[in-house]
Parts: sequence; structure tokens; C-alpha cells
Amino acid sequence: MDEISLGVPQPLLDSLPEDGQAAAQDMQRAVEGYEQRLNGAIEEADDDAEAASRALDLIEHFETRRERFDEFVPELRAWGQSPIFAIAWRNLYADLVAQLYEHEWLAAQLDRERNARLVEDGIRLSDL
Repeated sequence: MDEISLGVPQPLLDSLPEDGQAAAQDMQRAVEGYEQRLNGAIEEADDDAEAASRALDLIEHFETRRERFDEFVPELRAWGQSPIFAIAWRNLYADLVAQLYEHEWLAAQLDRERNARLVEDGIRLSDL
């Protein structure tokens, strides 16, 4: 199993306003923490399936966070505030999921694990 490398995309950092340096640093620290935690979990895993399970837990966390920030966008606009930081965080979480799927050995295992969880939860494709 290869070590996973995650990063904050430069275009995302470039999209932040000039006073967004604190947000950029927060994003970079958050991504570094996620990367360390994920690589530690993968290193502890016994096989690819267990590693994928741990990575999928992180992906589900990313998806939850992405949805939360997405919900902030219209609320901020309704209050007359700029949603740029909520949009940036939302896009960051979506990009992190995409970065995880770029690792070929992990992508196939993630799909298997996601399907196994669907079946385990009793959800069938006809229910979707």
C-alpha cells in the first residue's frame, strides 16, 4: 500500500480574497492532519480492504463536511455576507475526495467497500 498524499489545490487558494491568509493556513493544517491520520490508519491496516474501509470513513466525513458548508452558502447570502470561505471549504472537501480516488489501488477498494456498506445497511439499488 502506497502512502497517500493530499494537498490544498493552488487554484482554490488563489480564489480566496487577499485577507484569506488565515483560512489558507487553516486549510493547509487541516489537510496535513487528515493526511497524517489517514496514512497512520492505512499503515495499521492488515490489508487493502481494511485500509479502504478506514479511507472510506474519512471520505464520509469529508462528504458530511462538504454538505454542511454547502448549506451555509445560501444562508450567508441571505444575510448579505460573502459565502467565499464556505464555498472554498466546500470545494476543498470535494477535491480531497477526488484526490483519494486518484490512487488506483485505493479507488477500486473504495468502490467495493462502499458497495459492501450499502448492502450491509440493507439498501438495494432499487431503493435508490
